[in-house]
Amino acid sequence: MLTLLEIDFFFWFKVPFKAYFCLMMPSKNDLLKEAMFKTSRSGGKGGQNVNKVSSKVEIVFNVSHSLFFNDEQKALICQKLANRLDSEGNLHIVSQEDRSQLLNKQRSILKLIALLTQSLLVQKKRKPTKVPKAAVQKRLKEKMAVANKKENRKRPGIL
Repeated sequence: MLTLLEIDFFFWFKVPFKAYFCLMMPSKNDLLKEAMFKTSRSGGKGGQNVNKVSSKVEIVFNVSHSLFFNDEQKALICQKLANRLDSEGNLHIVSQEDRSQLLNKQRSILKLIALLTQSLLVQKKRKPTKVPKAAVQKRLKEKMAVANKKENRKRPGIL
């Protein structure tokens, strides 16, 4: 069952629910085994607490060394998230919206799952369709009617 926080992120990243459940994504726990967490002090609201508590959370996930994705999936992820990967192929996700380290950790985990899910989605190819003959005939008939109407507006010529 998805929590409200998870649903919020799936709408934020525009991940279709059906696609999320259809993909062969590793479980949350499996992904977390391969991810590395870093915490640091975050800026922003929090008063004196900001200087004492490390509430900013950063997840570092190496896509190329992941055991849960096959080579095709890794290539797809690297292609779609190329602008978010560093030179070593690590995906960095930072969350510092909340004062709580736990909430920031949950948010960054959801961001990771949503990004990986979004990058694994493959769009269906569009099938080009032909214009029906009836539509073409109707358009030509209307075109002729307009041409005749304009022709009838002209003054008759003297022969």
